[in-house]
Amino acid sequence: MAVRPTISRFPVDSELQESCGLPWGVVVAPFSSADELGNRPLHGKEGHLLPRCENCYGYFNTYCELDQWSWTCVLCGALNGLSTIAIDRYSQARSCPEMCSSFIDLEIPGLMRELCSSVEGSEREGMLARPVYVAAVDLSSSDEFLELVKSSLLAALEALAPGSLFGLVTFSHKIGLYDVQGPLPVVKNIFIPPDSDGRLTIDLEDAMPLLSFLAPVESCKDRIAAALETLKPTTSWERTTAAGQALDGILLSGRGFGVAMDALINYLSSEYGNTFALARIFAFLSGAPDYGAGQLDTRRYGDQYASKGEDADRALLPEQTSFYKDLAAIAVQSGVCVDIFAITNEYTDLASLKFLSIESGGSLFLYSGTDDSTLPQDIYRMLSRPYAFGCVLRLRTSSEFRPAFAYGHFFPDPQYENVQHVICCDSFATYAYDFEFVDNAGFSRHSEPPFLQVAFQYSIIVPCEETSTVGLNSGTRSRYSLQRRLRIRTMQYSVAAALVDLYESVDAEVVLSILVHKVILATLEQGVREGKLLLHDWLVILIAQYNDAYKIAKFEEGNTLSHVDIAFSRCPQLQSLPRLVYALLRNPLLRLHEDGVHPDYRIYLQCLFSALEPSLLQRAIYPVLTSYASPDKQAYPRHSLSRAALVTSGSPIFFLDAYTDIIVYYSPTADASLPFPPPHDCLLRTTINRLKQERNITPKLVFIHGGHDDARAFESYLIEEQDVDGSGLPGATGFISFLEEVNRNVAEYLKELPNS
Repeated sequence: MAVRPTISRFPVDSELQESCGLPWGVVVAPFSSADELGNRPLHGKEGHLLPRCENCYGYFNTYCELDQWSWTCVLCGALNGLSTIAIDRYSQARSCPEMCSSFIDLEIPGLMRELCSSVEGSEREGMLARPVYVAAVDLSSSDEFLELVKSSLLAALEALAPGSLFGLVTFSHKIGLYDVQGPLPVVKNIFIPPDSDGRLTIDLEDAMPLLSFLAPVESCKDRIAAALETLKPTTSWERTTAAGQALDGILLSGRGFGVAMDALINYLSSEYGNTFALARIFAFLSGAPDYGAGQLDTRRYGDQYASKGEDADRALLPEQTSFYKDLAAIAVQSGVCVDIFAITNEYTDLASLKFLSIESGGSLFLYSGTDDSTLPQDIYRMLSRPYAFGCVLRLRTSSEFRPAFAYGHFFPDPQYENVQHVICCDSFATYAYDFEFVDNAGFSRHSEPPFLQVAFQYSIIVPCEETSTVGLNSGTRSRYSLQRRLRIRTMQYSVAAALVDLYESVDAEVVLSILVHKVILATLEQGVREGKLLLHDWLVILIAQYNDAYKIAKFEEGNTLSHVDIAFSRCPQLQSLPRLVYALLRNPLLRLHEDGVHPDYRIYLQCLFSALEPSLLQRAIYPVLTSYASPDKQAYPRHSLSRAALVTSGSPIFFLDAYTDIIVYYSPTADASLPFPPPHDCLLRTTINRLKQERNITPKLVFIHGGHDDARAFESYLIEEQDVDGSGLPGATGFISFLEEVNRNVAEYLKELPNS
């Protein structure tokens, strides 16, 4: 569990917190295998015996005062009695993880089910530990789309652990359920009514029992592959005939995604907690739902906003229907996580669809085409890494402050504050919190230092050690168990009483992460333009407060400023922020509709950025540019993103890591003797391979030889010479002009301060 605060020293009171200009909060990666320093949790058992505070329900930890009969909660200061079992437990403190470490991971007994599976089949008893995966494939698509989906699902089958159950369903104007457990795949179709009430003529359970639909992967892999080969796009004639109508001679598409997802989630929910503890739906979409319940009107995207004088950015960011948000709530209750893979360059209205994915703990992927799509690699990576499910995340604080807002892909508990439910969570999943003081008193001199406690309860499937072979023909019986665990991290922080102390404890990567969450929220509520203005104003105020705190700004006669430090020269911890803010303003996340940013791409970036841990998010916002003297020798570890950096460095090779893209660029003046592309056994290639392995998605790798190849893909990342306002005109404002504008705004702001 990695926990990183924006400022490692907390402000002493609300006045200091407001005047510093910095966001106060933390980012949390609860299922990360180690903390931010690389330390792993101390494992133990009997998590149900861990004492809890009777007042705030916080957990006992190493910071608590303990005597023979009682303990004092560090979060609220309440005195709690110890049970007889706890007294006996803590008489041998060395055997208790909570007495030895503030970062623990405890098993909760009584919530474990064992699964025995064999290659010949599976027993009904103990099936709860089987994870369920269902592929929902859009047949209102093309042959190229289906070929990509087939190859992706074949990759997924290789990544699934033994004991998994797999189901295949298709949707168009009808829902197709596949039974792949027999010698030949059998599909049963249920037609979707064209009206919007979403009621099918027959329930999926009546069409095919769920246990006939869900097939054991280890014994049915070849049959599943054979079923995939039968997938064909529905023809326009089929769809129009089924709908019984056409509009002015135009054939209907018939993509009944909403009805299919509603029926499928209800289908699976009947066995939640019985057949499975987790179900994941992989929904493959080739366009917007346009048939039956949940259909979306794509006509709202176009040039009509320019003619009506409307703000397209504000109109296209909110959802046009609550259908998928309501469906997400049902998915959470049913233990179903939905991952959406949209493979299309047409407007699909991801602003409406995203809730089904992110609120159920899933991911939203967007691929503009099938030719160079990384979908097979992405889905294989997703299924190969460990994950937790049925998660409950709770953050508790000392009584002087509290979480003000939570950000991330979760479903908030409808009853309890600051409790988030996450159906599926991997080690990359990251969540963020804003803090606020309970009152103006803040942390008094006589109070205890502030504490933070993160509790993460989750389930995992673990293989048992024993395997047995019963006869030559019975196969190997693999044993798995479902474990419920409780992971707790308790942290103590120091307090700062001066602005300078706060500024020198800043983590710029985490500040950027909180800023991105706030800007996304602002754009959804007020539009992209307002989000850009708020971000720009934030930087201006921060620089002004910094100049005032360090007594840098000086006024001469006529109330003119002689000097303003906009580079944070006295505080290295803040020096990267102007570049990061400039890059965020330049990012497609905040580019305007008229600049050619597709609304679906903007929504995809919102979903991607709001789940990234800070170091990866910084690469996505401001890529890392490194130079090499040769493929085996690094020259400089970091350059600014400008052509001037390329010229002044004199290096022949440049390596750019933009998170989703990795580019190796050879300068036009590079020596012809340098091998291109770099050989597989060189340092540069080793670095590339390591970065690719550490990613949760598959970055696209591109090699460009300057002077021979089209270098626009590389040059587009040299953002410091590009306009933040998106005009794209030659000579438009770049980073230097941006700083000059900020400097003028800071001077104006400082003049208006009361003590100026």
